Amino acid sequence: MKKKILVVDDEFSIVTLLQYNLEQGGYDVIVANDGESGMRAVYEQQPDLIILDIMLPIMDGIEVCKKLRQNKVFTPILILSAKVEEFDKIIGLELGADDYITKPFSPRELMARVKALLRRVEFLQSSEVVVLDENVIVVADLEVRLDEYLATFRKEPLELTRKEFELLRYLVERRGKVLSRDVLLKNVWDYSFIGDTRIVDVHISNLRDKIEEDTKNPKYIKTIRGIGYKLEGLV
Repeated sequence: MKKKILVVDDEFSIVTLLQYNLEQGGYDVIVANDGESGMRAVYEQQPDLIILDIMLPIMDGIEVCKKLRQNKVFTPILILSAKVEEFDKIIGLELGADDYITKPFSPRELMARVKALLRRVEFLQSSEVVVLDENVIVVADLEVRLDEYLATFRKEPLELTRKEFELLRYLVERRGKVLSRDVLLKNVWDYSFIGDTRIVDVHISNLRDKIEEDTKNPKYIKTIRGIGYKLEGLV
């Protein structure tokens, strides 16, 4: 069955380019030209991935992303925008987007990112990691339920985006090991950001906000200076 991709963009030339390349890649494409109709399409069409422009009429892409995540819709979101400032990029990622690419973009790069996001979802859905049972990882105060995309800490549910969940899962499965930012990029995001590891730092910071009592002196997710991170204290 073909994967469905929702493109939410109001620029005719961009939509035409995306639709052509995606259909050539074997995907079914749904198009919406504003944020409000994009939101409706998510619920009505149930796409496998969303390519979402930031600058949209009626409701901008940041607001669409925010509302979807608040409503527990964890469909992968690739933000597409002419904005290049790091501030805009980080805001999109903090609100739950899975990736970000700026205009003008290479169709080849965009297709690589689309494939990487979809592969990651397929991997998570088919994984058979076993700790407590086939769908549950329990490490001290932390419980991760793979089939429900749910994590609890000290019995309290954690509100995680899809990518935060995937990062937490990867850390838990390799608890006690030092993991470089490049390794996290490759395995959680499934491709290289060509040296841009800020996305890892943002998601680590988000996780710390949810499980650390003192984020300036973390007990669980430790920074290994000059290398990356290590999950400890839970083992």
